[in-house]
Parts: sequence; C-alpha cells; structure tokens
Amino acid sequence: MERSSERRPSWTFLTNHARVLVAISRDPGVRLRDVAVTCGLTERTVQAIVADLETDGYLSRSRDGRRNRYEIAEGAMFRHPAEAGHEVAGLLSLLAEDTSSLGR
Repeated sequence: MERSSERRPSWTFLTNHARVLVAISRDPGVRLRDVAVTCGLTERTVQAIVADLETDGYLSRSRDGRRNRYEIAEGAMFRHPAEAGHEVAGLLSLLAEDTSSLGR
C-alpha cells in the first residue's frame, strides 16, 4: 500500500492565533503587517486575530507614539480542556528563543 499518493495537505502544530501571539511576544512593538509576513497571513487576518486575543484577555494594546505596543497577559491560560491548568507563557517561553520564521 503506497501512502505517498494518499497524503493529505500539509498541516502544522500551531494555530494562526498561536503564531500571532508568539510573534508579538518576540517583539511587543511589532507592526501587524510584519506579523502578517512572518506568519504567512493577510494583515486583515492578523488584525482579526489580535482583536480575538485582546477580547479574550490574552493581550492588551496601548499607543506608543504612532505605533501600538502589545503586552501579553500574565497568567493567561490555555482555553482548551486538554491543556487546562497550563499557562500560555510556557509555550511562549519555549518558542521565544527560536528566531526562525513562524510560517515555515
């Protein structure tokens, strides 16, 4: 049985929300257009994801001159029951040192 011809499209472990949050945690003053490029998403998609993350308390946004500055909420917990009791900070810390592109 040859499985190579039956392969499904590629998939990744992290969701787009996770990728955006990691990118922001690496550079809290990052422009959303740069996050979009890094994550391989449209700027509009990144804006919607940031709005989701802000609404659900994972990050906050403040003005720093002409730019936004983001702050990851301390103590933010994963939402899914399978990760219940674990802070998002652990994942961000693990991935913070990796400077390679998130979208690859």
